[in-house]
Amino acid sequence: MLTFAYPWAVALVPLPILMWWLVPPYREHREGLRVPFLDRLANLTGQEPTSGAVVRRGGWLRAVGLVGVWGCVVGALARPQWLEPPITRTIPVRDMMLAVDLSGSMGTKDFADVNGKPVDRLTIVKRVLDDFLSRRKGDRVGLIVFGNAPFIQAPFTQDLDACRALLGETRIGMAGSKTAFGDAIGLAITVFDRSQVPEKVLIVLTDGNDTGSQVPPDRAADVAKDKGIFIYTVAVGDPKAAGEEKLDEEALRQVATTTGGSYSHAGDRAELEAIYKRLDALETREAKTISHRPRTDLFHYPLAAALTLSFVPPLAGLATRRSRREFAPSGKRPGRSRS
Repeated sequence: MLTFAYPWAVALVPLPILMWWLVPPYREHREGLRVPFLDRLANLTGQEPTSGAVVRRGGWLRAVGLVGVWGCVVGALARPQWLEPPITRTIPVRDMMLAVDLSGSMGTKDFADVNGKPVDRLTIVKRVLDDFLSRRKGDRVGLIVFGNAPFIQAPFTQDLDACRALLGETRIGMAGSKTAFGDAIGLAITVFDRSQVPEKVLIVLTDGNDTGSQVPPDRAADVAKDKGIFIYTVAVGDPKAAGEEKLDEEALRQVATTTGGSYSHAGDRAELEAIYKRLDALETREAKTISHRPRTDLFHYPLAAALTLSFVPPLAGLATRRSRREFAPSGKRPGRSRS
């Protein structure tokens, strides 16, 4: 669709007419003709010499050229633009944060891969999460890893391929050997504070109880509830373990219940995949909005036309002078004859 950025420029179209009407033509006072017998010539012809002005007039071609140049200049000043169809993009209404435990106990090989080969817990979690992220649509996803302390591995992004790559780079023990579950929730709350979306989800994967947090998980869960954050806890490991590897199911269940989320336990790969399928089935609401309508400037076309038409007046003047010379009477110069 054709539109103009400055349509008010069209008001300049009658400006030359106003100038012609209000401003008088240029006048230069000088004698038009000086002859010693002017009085006798006036008496013989019966005409009296008067003062006046001579205004040179161009032909119709010159007038058309000037009008065309001015019209093209005004058209360029109006800045014509071609308005493209609106471009819409999907705006996510949910931010999803994944918190992955990287404590030393995640290296326990009590899971089996698709071939039945024993693998550690983190490997299975990464594989299932990778498949989970590949199916997410319309959500922004972030990644937190925690051990002795929590760290942001990936901020909220819609580039899920980048998030999957950063998840693949995680290693057991890179954040420490302990499990700071409560601090991981606290860091997620801080990250969510910069989020403007209405729905916020935190998924925590851990295989142990909290052994090094400055903020207890239950208190962190109360703050998350006040912030409108839903926490889904996924326990990975043996609930019969003891010591630092003990799985505190009661704390994980309490955190999920407090925030309106859910608790799940994954004892093997099949259970873990089933948990992610349930999480993947969470309704994803989408909001479409017009981001912008591309505009392509077209002012260079009328400018080019004005430049082309600007050659018409001088060419018309040359043609007029040439025609006058061709039709002007010419006298013969006397010559000498040779014998």
